[in-house]
This record gives sequence, structure tokens and C-alpha cells, in this order.
Amino acid sequence: WLHYNDKAKGILCFYFVKSTLSKKADAGFSIKGFINCKNATTRFKHHELFQSHAVVCTKREKFDVLLSSAVAKQQEEAQYFLQNVLGSVMYLARQGLAIRGHDIKDGHLIQLLKFKFKGDECLSCWLSQYHDYTSPKVQNEILQLLGNTIVREISACIQALLVLQYSLIIDGTQDISGQQESICLRFVDHDLVPQEVFVGLYQVPGTTGAENAKSALDVLRLNIPVSSLCGQTYDGAANMSGKYSGILAELKKMQPLALFVHCRAHCLNLITEAACHTSLVVRDALQWIHELGTLSKQSGKFKSSFAATASSAEGPSISLRPLCPTRWTVRGKAVLESLEHMASSNIKANGLLQRFQKGTVLGLRLALSVVDDMECLNGSIQKRTETISGMREAIECVRSSLLKKEMNFDEATQMVDALGLEEIKMPHQRRPPTRYSGNASQHCPKTAEEHHRVQFCHMFDTADMQFQERFTQADLNVLEKLEAILLSGDVDETVDQYPELSSHSLKVQLNMFHAKCACKSSDGVVTLLREMTTDVRGLFDSGNAVTLLLVNPVSSAEAERSFSALRGLKTWLRSTMIQVRLNNAAVCHVHQTKLDDVDIGQICLQFVSMSDRKRQV
Repeated sequence: WLHYNDKAKGILCFYFVKSTLSKKADAGFSIKGFINCKNATTRFKHHELFQSHAVVCTKREKFDVLLSSAVAKQQEEAQYFLQNVLGSVMYLARQGLAIRGHDIKDGHLIQLLKFKFKGDECLSCWLSQYHDYTSPKVQNEILQLLGNTIVREISACIQALLVLQYSLIIDGTQDISGQQESICLRFVDHDLVPQEVFVGLYQVPGTTGAENAKSALDVLRLNIPVSSLCGQTYDGAANMSGKYSGILAELKKMQPLALFVHCRAHCLNLITEAACHTSLVVRDALQWIHELGTLSKQSGKFKSSFAATASSAEGPSISLRPLCPTRWTVRGKAVLESLEHMASSNIKANGLLQRFQKGTVLGLRLALSVVDDMECLNGSIQKRTETISGMREAIECVRSSLLKKEMNFDEATQMVDALGLEEIKMPHQRRPPTRYSGNASQHCPKTAEEHHRVQFCHMFDTADMQFQERFTQADLNVLEKLEAILLSGDVDETVDQYPELSSHSLKVQLNMFHAKCACKSSDGVVTLLREMTTDVRGLFDSGNAVTLLLVNPVSSAEAERSFSALRGLKTWLRSTMIQVRLNNAAVCHVHQTKLDDVDIGQICLQFVSMSDRKRQV
């Protein structure tokens, strides 16, 4: 009850000052102010014996109890309200939905809360009074807390590894507002299973390798040292994989052991493109298919005509897409009938009809002989668990399959007859200039099949040559040497450049392992290690050679998967979203399982601790 008053220059009784009934009982503690500090202890005890002081204190204590209970009840309602707001933001972020619209009152968050609070007058009152706890600023704070929690969990998983080894995957794309760089990390868990995780989107101010490397290093500030970087995977752009000024060069200056792997899926697309462009008939056929898909998207008349023809003739209709040859081969009659229906009123349809009636079927058949096998390999390479050794075995399998293929000219001829197209003919042969051929006679194929067989063989020779060129890299040779050491047990100088590997201990471990097991591939070694108990595996796994082979990614497919989430998040209606909000929303949307495991109570405590006002409310 002691209270110092500046105006009275003395000590007053707090309860006497507030109560008008007791001021005459002891003027020294109610009006004048007590200043006799020598006898302060005695006077304080004497004042407490006044009956009026006890009465006033009892009334004030009851009032304080009532006030405290009212505040506690209000805080309890505020906590329940905050949990509902945070849970609603989590739901919208998980599903990739917009949290607010053009008008905040009509946004998904407000409407969802109104639906949840329907029939609850107290919470509805809170929603109408406390607009700042559903404002865009608070939404950003909640999203940032959720995103940071998920990224910290990923960082903790990497830091908990027995030997810290990871790889970096980066790929870029254009969104509505500019360039976005998707950054992912790859590591090997305790069960020797490779994991690839998305950690964020970054808007790089420029396109140089140094600027992109700066964004990558910004991600590595999550207590993940650059010295533990073992691999990096990008596409073939100069600012990414350039050996002098790309991200590859910038990171290798800090960590020379970060082996680079050119994205295998990207290489495979380049190989397919080079092989298909070698043959003129294949190149032209794919171009006409692309034009057909464009016409299907632009012309509502053609789309409706095709849908009616296909559904009546061949069952449920499917849409035609650009650069998709199998769609045309499956729905050939429907396409031709639709083009004939459109030819009289559309110049483009008339031109496409003429081109499809002259040799396009053969070009599509030849293209499918390459594209089908490449598509199977592409799907295998893009798996998160794909390893370097597994990728090489898959490539050799596809290469051997391509070399054994033969051109089936009869199937193309039968399809031409079934569709009523013009007969496949040999194109006009031009005589080469004399300065090139001299007096030698020109070789002319006698039949159309002989002419196209040359293009067929040329196409597969190009694909085989591209496989050899694009899948041979200096850093891949290092990984091949490590795999050879693992399988043979003959340790060489390749091991000495890795500080986490010991030549002597690795040689001893490999001798024990090969005495117990015999494996012909690194995948077999991994399978045997997974089947062992933890104690037995410790005898062979301390060298970490297996982890080095597994941690290097094959493709940048994980970064490209995040582009799908980006397309759904940053639409034309959400084009003004700031980068921090976009990044946190993308992390929550991509890691839905991790978001489901987030403790809402802990997020609420972090949110409340951000300011004194929030803590009080």
C-alpha cells in the first residue's frame, strides 16, 4: 500500500487516496504525505492498525480479484481467438489458397473465421473489434513463424547427421514479377535413404553467377557449413554451370570438393531434341503437331468439332496439346475429320490438313521410337532417391535398347492406308554440286523405305553420340573412382582429398566387408548395409564412401517441382505478393506433412512474445 507521490513530496497510502471515506482518518497518509523517515517503520505499522485501512484494503483486494479474473477471462478468449486465426492461416497456406482478396473483408481468412465463429457472440465480437490481429501484417508474421519453423526442422535434421554431408540443387524460372531461384538440399538420412528438400524461393536482383551464389550462401546460414558441401546440380546455363563465372565456379572457390553434376534430365531433353532434329521428316512432323495443339487451344470451333468427332467415334475425348505426338496417333481420324471440317473456313486448318496427308505419320512413328524410351529414362532419373550409379545403369539399358531398334516401315504404311492418307513417297533428290562430288555418280535410294532408313539410322547414331558426350564429366569420373574403390577394395589417392575419409581405416573396413559380402554395384552395397543392424553397420560405414556416392544428386527435378507450387501461389490475382510472404507460403505449401506436425501452441507463444502489447492482450 506504500505509494510515493511527487506532488505531496511524501509517502501516501494507495488505498486511502483512492477511497474518499477514509481521508480524515489519517491525513498524513491520505493528503499531506508522510516524510518522517526516522520513525517510518513504527508509523507504517501504526497506520496498518487503523480499522478504516483494513476495511478499505479488503474492498480493494476484492476489486483486484474481480478485475484479475475478468482480465484472465478476456485473455483466455484472446488465446482461443488467436489459435483459430493461426489455425485458419495454416489451413489456407497448406492448401495454397489466397488468404486475402482485393478487399480484406472479403478475403478467405475473414470469411473462414466468420464461418467458424458463427453462433459464438464472444468470438464474433473479437473478430469485429480486433482487426489488427487479422491484418496482412499479422498474416505475414504468422506465415514467417510457420516457414521458419519448418526450415529450422530441416536444418536440424541435416545437423543431426553423424557426418555432415549435403548437396545443393538450384534452378530458376520466371514468375509474374521476375526471376525466381528455387533452392533445395539433398542429404542421406541414417537409413541411407537420400532425401531432397525444398528450402525456399529467392528473387535474385541479377542473373550473374556471383549474385546467384550469394543467394545460395544466404540459405547456408542455417548453421550448415559450406565446408560440408559435397555436390551441386544445376542446368547447363552459363550463369549456373559456367566453369569461370557461374555458381559452380563461385562455390568451388570456397569448397573445391563440391562435385558438379549437370542435371541429367536436362541433358536427356537436349539429347532427344538433337536426335529428333537430325531427321527432317521427324522435325517437320513434330512442328506440325505443335501447330495442331496451338490451333486446338486458340480455336473454339476446332475444339468442339474434335470433341464431337472423337467422342462419337473412339470413346471419351482427350484434349490435344502442343508437342505431344501420341495424342495424334491415338486420335488420328478425329483430327483429320476436324481439320476437313475447318479447312474451308480456316487457312491454318487447311494448311495443316495438307501437311498431315503427306508423310507426317511416318515422322511421328520415327519420333515415338526415340521419345518413348527417353520418356521412361526421364521418369527414372527424376526420382528423389536416384543415385549416380543407378542413373548410369539406366542409361546403358536405354542405349542398348535404342541401338537394337529397327524401323518398322510396314506399320506406318498400314496406318496411312487406314486413315486414307497419301502414300509415303521418296522426296525429290537434288544433284550435289560437282565441286563436292567430282565425277563420281550420285547415290540415289531406290525406294522410300530405303531413303527414310538412312534418316532413321542417323537419328539413333546422333542419340548415341550425344549420350557419350553429355554424360561424360570430370566430376563424374571422381565419383566413378570412388565407386570402383568401394567395389574392389583397392584404395588409391582419390580418398586422400576427402578429410572425412581415412585411407587406412577405409581399406580395413572394405576388406572386412568383401570377406563377408560380395557386391557388383554400389546399389547392392547400400542394400546390404540397410539390412545390417546399427552395431554391425558401424564396422563398415565409418568411412562414409557410400554416403558420398548417395549424396550427389542426379537431376534438379526437386527444384522444378517447386515451380508447380509457385504457379499455383503467385497467380495473376496474387501478383503483388511480397517475396517474404511468397517464400513462407511456398515452404508451407510444399512441406504439407511437416506443417501438419507443427505445434500451434508453440507458434502462439512465439507470436505473443514478439511485443509487450501482444503479451498483455
